[in-house]
Amino acid sequence: MPFVFSIDEVNDSPIEQVRLTVPITDDPTLHCLTFRTWVLGIISCALLAFLNQFFGYRQNPLYISSVSAQIVVLPMGRFMAATLPTRPIQVPGTKWSFSMNPGPFNLKEHVLITIFANSGSNSVYAVNIITIVKAFYKRQIHPLAAMLLTQTTQLLGYGWAGIFRKFLVDSPYMWWPSNLVQVSLFRALHEIERRPKGGLTRLQFFLVVLLSSFAYYIVPNYLFPSITALSFVCWIWKKSVTAQQIGGGLRGLGIGSFGLDWATVAGFLGTPLATPGFAIINIMVGFFLIVYVMIPIAYWTNSYEAKRFPIFSSHVFNATGGEYDVSTVLNSTTFEFNQQGYDGYSQVNLSIFFVFSYGLSFATLAATLSHVVLFHGRTIWQQTKAAFQDKFGDVHTRIMKKNYDVVPQWWFYTLLVLVVGLAMLACEGFGKELQLPYWGVLLAIGLALFFTLPIGVITATTNQQPGLNVITELIIGYMYPGKPLANVAFKTYGYISMSQAIMFLSDFKLGHYMKIPPKSMFIVQLAGTIIASSTYFGTAWWLLTNVDNICDTTKLPKGSPWTCPGDDVFYNASIIWGVVGPLRMFGRLGLYSKMNYFFLIGILAPVPVWFFSRKFPQAKWIRLINMPILLGATGAMPPARAVNYLMWGVVGIFFNFVVYRRYKGWWARHNYILSAGLDAGVAFLAILSYFTLQNRDINGPSWWGLEIDDHCPLASCPTAPGIEVEGCPVFH
Repeated sequence: MPFVFSIDEVNDSPIEQVRLTVPITDDPTLHCLTFRTWVLGIISCALLAFLNQFFGYRQNPLYISSVSAQIVVLPMGRFMAATLPTRPIQVPGTKWSFSMNPGPFNLKEHVLITIFANSGSNSVYAVNIITIVKAFYKRQIHPLAAMLLTQTTQLLGYGWAGIFRKFLVDSPYMWWPSNLVQVSLFRALHEIERRPKGGLTRLQFFLVVLLSSFAYYIVPNYLFPSITALSFVCWIWKKSVTAQQIGGGLRGLGIGSFGLDWATVAGFLGTPLATPGFAIINIMVGFFLIVYVMIPIAYWTNSYEAKRFPIFSSHVFNATGGEYDVSTVLNSTTFEFNQQGYDGYSQVNLSIFFVFSYGLSFATLAATLSHVVLFHGRTIWQQTKAAFQDKFGDVHTRIMKKNYDVVPQWWFYTLLVLVVGLAMLACEGFGKELQLPYWGVLLAIGLALFFTLPIGVITATTNQQPGLNVITELIIGYMYPGKPLANVAFKTYGYISMSQAIMFLSDFKLGHYMKIPPKSMFIVQLAGTIIASSTYFGTAWWLLTNVDNICDTTKLPKGSPWTCPGDDVFYNASIIWGVVGPLRMFGRLGLYSKMNYFFLIGILAPVPVWFFSRKFPQAKWIRLINMPILLGATGAMPPARAVNYLMWGVVGIFFNFVVYRRYKGWWARHNYILSAGLDAGVAFLAILSYFTLQNRDINGPSWWGLEIDDHCPLASCPTAPGIEVEGCPVFH
């Protein structure tokens, strides 16, 4: 029987949202690491990892979150509990036995399966490195080196999580707001539910949405791929470059464009149904200011010779507007920067959108720090002091310490030492294919260690997680220029090991709230990370070796979805930061040194918002203006396109404002389940279509709608006089 602490016996959580959401109950007799946990957890983890990597290479990548698995495994777990045999099974040669069915499927099993699934739903950043080596640079990489890189970058975060867990998990002041959504959903799913008269249970609603999404997706995936981006402006003005630049949803500003495909809505930005309304408004206001004010002004005033290049592109160009020939500035033997070739060729030029996307990323990083200091600094400082002084924490920490053994520190330290050793082997061994020397690995690890605590505090209290990708690229780009793989490997070890630590700590806190034994949490997270990393790597390697001309848009057949938009951006970033280096891009030798002013803009941007929110405290809407979100609104562009943002914004505003305000009961009951059903339907049909039809070269009917294109070919044309590009008119 669960026991409940009365309010007199405890000091409940100091955070009101936690008091309202997380129950102060526990039943330590519930089974956790059961046969059902392992079977459903491993299947969920591997399936989500496979699907997310499979979709990651496609024109409209689809991210499938662990919420889908969280909903789907509940009826499966209950079915297993109703049908599996209950008698114990003896393990041969040992005294150990286990039962395939120890009783009813319970909440703690469900949480652990979701943690498993969470490992599978988080992408493996290192796969980008393997992709650009094989598909873009057309070189080979030893599969064992690639596998070690994949595993070590994902596992390093356990070390930092172990070092800081007492502070970031046990402390009641580190409350991880995003976890409360999961806690609420768990409670909703495990409450006894009766079908309302004339309505559907949540599970029935999920199945209806799943089947509908599954049936419809045959249209955008196979019969009419062009429906993913429809740009009517281009169809009206077929010969106007300017009109297609304005109206092109994929390569232009997207005015008047739209898509009738869930993957267009959720592919790059995630599901808008799970994004808070104020965040959607901030993102869309930032999107409109950047895409419809800043970029047009910069382009049509010809800033940085913008008219020589496409208005929107993630590629790199030479001074005459052609695609940059990387082989000229990259020594094919040593795979290092060729200064002589560079001097005789051209500086690297970027489209005006790509220039400002880097400037805005500088501003976002600076604005995040400034925003947190101004709006949350005093609170964080008070909570930090309280966390250090509070030895026992709140009721949740005391329940955990009373009922369960903690994970020994030596588990974390042993894993950390082992992973660091394997990381050194991956970089220094195998003919030094990854180019990063041992000191680069150690420096990246040092950066991750240094930033995990402050960024962990920010994430655990404000739900914002600043990224280290720009800083890591800058540091190694200045210290070790001319080596593209060293740059991306350093970025991955520095940025992702910190990001993984934050994810592990967030999951630990979810287990803390749901009263999961810490050792069970550790085992599931470790197993999930290894399985997910292996599945991501295996799926990527399989596709890279089996899909002809994958990622090469010049050689792919008409209508092929394998365009790798995210990896294309990663590849061009490796040229900018790795081959050519920040000194020749954003330093004194580069064309874009003025972009460094964006650091100053970012630091100052939150100040007026903070000032007016203090001066007019009654105007609560002022505090909802979030400058880091505004400045970073277009952070997903490229590879995301204007049509993705427009459709994401429309759907998000409809559900999180119109439906939320008018039909709040329906929204609370069905919103997240609708999102999971749409994701799952798209995923299952795309996989079925690929293996039964597209894998056998059985493509859809041959007509203009078969192309994954918005039919705006002139949108990517230059408009400067005298620039010649194939397929584009020459201006005089």
